[in-house]
Amino acid sequence: MSEPTTGPTTTWQLRRATVDDLDAIMLIEDAVFTPDAWSRDSMRTELSLRDGYYLVAFPVGQQDQIDAYAGLFAPQGAPSADVQTIAVAEHARRGGLGRVLMTQLIAEARQRGAEEVFLEVRADNDGAQNLYDSLGFEHLAVRKGYYQGGVDAIVMRKALEDPQVGLA
Repeated sequence: MSEPTTGPTTTWQLRRATVDDLDAIMLIEDAVFTPDAWSRDSMRTELSLRDGYYLVAFPVGQQDQIDAYAGLFAPQGAPSADVQTIAVAEHARRGGLGRVLMTQLIAEARQRGAEEVFLEVRADNDGAQNLYDSLGFEHLAVRKGYYQGGVDAIVMRKALEDPQVGLA
């Protein structure tokens, strides 16, 4: 589907996720988002949505070893899109994989006609906030006590510019 991306010791490839990836996705979901993990049924529904766009990342040549996933809700022609989720397994972090996944979701939102992308992030997740800041997301609002344990959610937005065509 896309060019491989290289992390600290692994090179990954991305492909569209399917319901067949549900078991692998849920292993990461449950490990990364305890106690806020989505239910298996919710994730199955997300993977099946017509207007959804989910990706998985796996080491080259090992399509059954899912190390990360990300999802977008972006109806064709809608003015906005929403990053539903993104997670990278602990052993696959710090290699730019989250950035690659987010870049792909943003590109897909733009291709579907979105003018802006929204997401929510835990207020105590500094690493994710730093990534989103570096990708041009702005902080819009706080949803008090949105996550388990009373943790706030920060609502963020990225305006999408039209693709620029020109000579390099």
